[in-house]
Amino acid sequence: MPVIRLINGCEGAALDPLDRGAQYGDGVFRTLRVARERPQWLEAQLAKLGDDAARLGIDAPDTAAWRADLAKLDGRLSGGVLKLLLTRGIGARGYRPPSGVTPTRIVIHDSTPPPSDQWPATGLNLRVCEFRLAEQTRLAGIKHLNRLENVLARAEWDDPEIHEGLLRDASGRVISGVMSNLLLWRNGRLLTPRLDRCGVAGVTRARLMRHATAAGFAVEESELGLDEVMAADELMLCNSLIGLRRVARLGARAWPDTEIYDVLHTLLDAE
Repeated sequence: MPVIRLINGCEGAALDPLDRGAQYGDGVFRTLRVARERPQWLEAQLAKLGDDAARLGIDAPDTAAWRADLAKLDGRLSGGVLKLLLTRGIGARGYRPPSGVTPTRIVIHDSTPPPSDQWPATGLNLRVCEFRLAEQTRLAGIKHLNRLENVLARAEWDDPEIHEGLLRDASGRVISGVMSNLLLWRNGRLLTPRLDRCGVAGVTRARLMRHATAAGFAVEESELGLDEVMAADELMLCNSLIGLRRVARLGARAWPDTEIYDVLHTLLDAE
């Protein structure tokens, strides 16, 4: 099935070159897995999209607008990946955000399974990226459209045996994977890097933290150095496409066994 594209609810419409999403990356987005013809965790994804837009001063449309768009895809969401993008809208030249413009909604559905579906169930092989994330508290946690840092980090390797890269910030703190959030199990605690200086706060990460806390686990957002990551009893990655996946190797460090992964995997899928 071909890729389906809607712009402001219109299938086959073209994006105006003056759209600020195209000109400046001025917008936000969410990526969702489609399972059983339904976008996974849609409510949480729309809420996070709205929160991120508000932090950039973009007037997010009511969720009813997104639902109306998705209704036009009824019967055609056959697995794969759904992407929701919201830009500030069309504006003239210049960085100054225009007033009185209507944000642009973009919906893209690709029924092709993501490449990560072929990653081994026995665990992922990671590398440490040389590229460092810039610290910018105003953008920290937001999944905005300017993803050049991730593009440059991902360009560092083409070895198919490496599944993901680990990103640090300018001060050496471990932040995330290039396309994922990081979770550590150490001394009976579930740790995840703080994202108040940079990085993307994913819906899957938030869901895992919430369910793990409710299940009685000690969950902490922490400043983590690479040495602390290497010393973890167990290492995991998560995002909306891969769900939760265990890490088998990071450089010379291997994690042949799991202790908490199966429990967390079950919690992630809990209602």
